[in-house]
Amino acid sequence: MSVRRTLVAGVGNIFQRDDAFGVEVIKLLAGRSWPPGVEVADFGIRGVHLVYELLGGCDLFVLVDAALRGYPPGTVTVLEVEPADMARDGVLDAHGLAPDQVFAMLAAMGSRPARSLVVACEPADMSQGMGLSDPVRAALPAAVRAVEEILEQARQTQREEGVTDGVEAG
Repeated sequence: MSVRRTLVAGVGNIFQRDDAFGVEVIKLLAGRSWPPGVEVADFGIRGVHLVYELLGGCDLFVLVDAALRGYPPGTVTVLEVEPADMARDGVLDAHGLAPDQVFAMLAAMGSRPARSLVVACEPADMSQGMGLSDPVRAALPAAVRAVEEILEQARQTQREEGVTDGVEAG
């Protein structure tokens, strides 16, 4: 059986305080060893680059980002999204990285991940400047744990389905 592809992508603008949340989570995850097929990458504000990366096919896409959802600052949530639900009509900004724009561009190119999750953190400060606010910085470990749990659940599901992770059982 083949190895499935998982992409964990952190996005955000490091010059807009809490918008850098996804980038900071990826920094914490990047130095680790992951099973074959799992890629962890910082895409910053390169939305088009992320779209082209996803065009290569992806069984599980985990997007890590700051998102205004109406919760107290620093609240981490995990959402399963249907790309069709996030795609919107209109002109796409090639430099933007709003998740709805990424999914709209993917749909326009005839592609989509098999499953998409968003690990989101409620921001406190999206103003210009560098450095996360205190509540968002404090949320980094919870986001790292959320990504780890998602990847472990995906690995368990693959084992149950007989998909190899490239590691021999012993």
